[in-house]
Amino acid sequence: MTSIPILETDTLSEELKLQLKLMLIGDTRLIDSHWFSDINWDEFYDLLLHHRTFSFLYGKLKNQPLVPEKIKQRLERMYKHFTFEMLHLTREMTTINTMFQQQGIRTLFLKGPVLAKELYGDLSLRTSSDLDVLVPIQELNHVHELLKQDGYVKDDYIRSVLGDWKWRHHHVAYHHPEKNIKLEIHWRLNPGPWKEPTFQELWNRRKACSLTHEPVYRLGNEDLFLFLLSHGARHGWSRARWLLDIGFLIEKEMDFHFLKRLFKRYHCDQLASQALLLLHSLFNKPIRPELQSYLVKKHGAELANLTLFYYQNKINLHSDPVPHWVSRYHDNYLFQIKNHQQKLIFVLSFLYPYPEDQDVLALPKHSHFLYFPLRPFLWVWKKIRKPVETT
Repeated sequence: MTSIPILETDTLSEELKLQLKLMLIGDTRLIDSHWFSDINWDEFYDLLLHHRTFSFLYGKLKNQPLVPEKIKQRLERMYKHFTFEMLHLTREMTTINTMFQQQGIRTLFLKGPVLAKELYGDLSLRTSSDLDVLVPIQELNHVHELLKQDGYVKDDYIRSVLGDWKWRHHHVAYHHPEKNIKLEIHWRLNPGPWKEPTFQELWNRRKACSLTHEPVYRLGNEDLFLFLLSHGARHGWSRARWLLDIGFLIEKEMDFHFLKRLFKRYHCDQLASQALLLLHSLFNKPIRPELQSYLVKKHGAELANLTLFYYQNKINLHSDPVPHWVSRYHDNYLFQIKNHQQKLIFVLSFLYPYPEDQDVLALPKHSHFLYFPLRPFLWVWKKIRKPVETT
C-alpha cells in the first residue's frame, strides 16, 4: 500500500493537540500525564467551547488531578446546562414529529438528539443548538402553516428569482420565541447545484431512532455518512466535533460497498479522503480496512492540509461578520474541494440569474426570463458600480 501522507500539524497549539488526544481515548487509564504540561488552561477551555467537545470530554477531565479546579467547575456548569438543553430539544423533536406525522408529512431528523443517541449513545455527550428536519420539497407550504400555527416565526432571509432557491439553498430557519427553539427545515441535504439522493431514496433507506416511544426517523448510516461528510467539508471541518462524529459513525454497521458507490455517484471521493486522513492524522484514529484506500489519495491530502488553516486560527464561520481574510480563504477552499465536474457546474451556475440582479435592473415578474441574456452585462455593471458605492 502506498504510504499515507503526513499532514503539517506541527503548527497546531499544544492546547488543541491535548484536546485531540483525549477525544478518542476510550480508557482514561491510557491518558499520559505529560500531555498536561505547559497548557494554557483558559485557552484549552475556549477551544473546548469552540469545537463543541466540552460535553464529550467532561467525563474524561472531571477526575483528572492535573486539570485546575476552576476549569472543571466551568466544564461542569456547561455540561449540566447543555444536558438540559438536549432534553429540551428532544421534547420539541417529539412534538414536531407527532405534528408532522398526524398530517402525513414524512420527516427525517438529520442531527440534534438523534445523532447524539445513535452515535454517542447518550444525549449528554453531544450538544446541539437546533433541530434539523428534512421534508419533501412539496410539503414546505404545509410545514410552514403548521409551524406558524404552533408559534414559530420564519426567518425570511432567502431572496429568489426564477426559482433558484430550490437548488441554491437547502433549508429555511424558524425560531420559536417562547420555547427558544431554533428549527431548520431542509428540502435538500446540501446547497446545490450538484446532485444528491432524492428524498424518496433517503426515506426508503431510513432508520428508526430508539430515542422516543413513537418512531422518529433518521438517515440510514450510509446516507448519514454522505451527509456528515459534505456538511463537515463545506464548513472546513472547523469544529473537531464533526470529525468525531465521523469517527463514531465508521464503527457502526454499514454496507461499505454501497457507501463507496454513493461517494462515486455524488462526487465525494475527495471529501471522503480528506475526512478520513484528518481523522487518522489528528486523532490517531485507525481506519477500517474497507476505507483505507482513501487515505492515500493525493487530492485528499491537499484538501486536508487546507483544512488546518481553520484549526490554526480557531476560525468560527458562524461569527457575524466573518472577517474578510477568512471569507476570502474560505471561498477559495470551497472551490478547491470540488472535483473537476463540480467546478464546471459551479462556474456555469453563475450564468443563472441571481436575486441581486433585480437590484441593478428591476423587471416585472413576467419579464424575469430576460435576466438570463442580461446576466453577463448585469454582473459587469455591478463590478463597475461597486467601488463607487463603497467610497
